[in-house]
Amino acid sequence: MATSTPSGSSDQDWRLKVRLSVPDAGRSLDHLMTRLRPSGVVRDVEASVGQDAVITHDGQLLFAYASTEAALKAARSAIENALGRNGMTASVYVSHWDDELDDWRQTDPPLSTEEMQTRAAADRDAETIETRTLVAKVGKMIRAEFEQSLLEWADKLGVECKLFEHPHLLSAQVGFTVTGPKRKLDEFSQGLAAEERATIRTGRMVMASPL
Repeated sequence: MATSTPSGSSDQDWRLKVRLSVPDAGRSLDHLMTRLRPSGVVRDVEASVGQDAVITHDGQLLFAYASTEAALKAARSAIENALGRNGMTASVYVSHWDDELDDWRQTDPPLSTEEMQTRAAADRDAETIETRTLVAKVGKMIRAEFEQSLLEWADKLGVECKLFEHPHLLSAQVGFTVTGPKRKLDEFSQGLAAEERATIRTGRMVMASPL
């Protein structure tokens, strides 16, 4: 089941996002990470903060995740030094994970007035109460387990979830009516899709297994 914890670990709640200030940043970052992983950026950061920071990159962005603000500052210093040695400049953003809102909150540089207004509007929209009807395809043999898993996921998210029967639903389908904040329903929907894919893979494996 999918969760909202950042970077795969609930204690890595400080994040550094680095955007290279060069043309074709994605290619430059791939080259930098490939060339310097044995002796550059990653080693520098690991030497500075040990296992307190995790370094990764996605497209044009370099990320560092850490369990404390102090560890993230050390990772930032190591990354900036490594980039500087290679003649690269970058824009750097520090964020902290907000458990209540399930989202990253930028702390440095501070948001502008316009950015704060935009974020406040997005927060209000995310908290809007909605009701959605969702349908998933599931094998008959694991239907009960599938339903229980999704009901537990809804309970964890704090949203109301009810199973429903409908004459138009096929025997291999199960329906849910969920009510709660929009952002929580998005999480539930993502979890439902992930669970559905997992059950399909399991069903294929069972059919392919020798009797």
